[in-house]
Amino acid sequence: MSSGHATARWGGLSIILALTISMAVLGLGTGSIGWQAPWAPDPDGMLAGILWDIRAPRTLGAWLVGALLGLAGAIAQGLFRNPLAEPYLLGSAAGAALCMAVVLTLGVPWLASQGWWARVGLTGAAFVGSVGGVMLTLLMSRGAAHTMRLLLAGVVVGVVLGAMTQLLMVWSAEAWRVMQAFMLGSTALLGWQACGVMAAVLLLAWPVAQSLAKVLDALSLGEDTARTLGIPLGLTRAVLVAILALATAAAVAQAGLIAFVGLVAPHLVRPWAGARHAHMLVAATAMGGGLMMAADVLARWLIAPQELPVGVLTAVLGGVYLLVLLHRRRA
Repeated sequence: MSSGHATARWGGLSIILALTISMAVLGLGTGSIGWQAPWAPDPDGMLAGILWDIRAPRTLGAWLVGALLGLAGAIAQGLFRNPLAEPYLLGSAAGAALCMAVVLTLGVPWLASQGWWARVGLTGAAFVGSVGGVMLTLLMSRGAAHTMRLLLAGVVVGVVLGAMTQLLMVWSAEAWRVMQAFMLGSTALLGWQACGVMAAVLLLAWPVAQSLAKVLDALSLGEDTARTLGIPLGLTRAVLVAILALATAAAVAQAGLIAFVGLVAPHLVRPWAGARHAHMLVAATAMGGGLMMAADVLARWLIAPQELPVGVLTAVLGGVYLLVLLHRRRA
């Protein structure tokens, strides 16, 4: 590896670290009345309570959501050998939303209640739906060999499962109110329990994905090449799909549908992270967290004292980024 590539990689990671620290400070200081330094004098202790109970878990939760989506996006693009692949495009988010709608419509008491077990239960329900959506997409596309068929199958699965989710919400007005915030995406209700669940998932998913980075490198050269290297494609694909689904499910269950982060984060780091997935997974995870923290701060600040749904903001910014990218490539 040349020293130039190593310098570019460390430079990129330094920029992401600076972005993350800056957004953390802004996130801790941004409230409904504007920005106030977290280290400002606090004689009555009110600011400390707001920082610990509201802003700190929300800021950390936003980073964890983005990190999980960035990791899932890097895995999806490497696994399916397609730079347009993202967690949501393969039906995972639609499946997670459908399972959560089923839980809310049926009114399962211990899942619909508040608390730690509710967070774990919703994540489990979303995980089942996420895996089911991805598996259904792979079944319809007859594997991942044909990228166009895979993308079309993902679109079809997403539309069908999304229609089923809408049908369930029509039946239940209570489920509709909860799912409306879920569909728009929000970090406003993230607390320490949600952070604990997402941190546990990230600590489980990232090392496993990192251990399979060489498998993703081999898959990028083609399935035949991977087979000649002795890689058990069936087993490794199953593990990668499980990690992809678990990371997506944890983020979706806690923050709702956050668009484009899983697609944009790997694209932003690819020019300097290189083709090796050992570096790509680290960079995409860190970039996803930084982007999500920036989106959370903007959602709080743009129309303060009101807030924008962060999922709407990421959809607009991500869509504009992709349009600019396509225009540059045409030029």
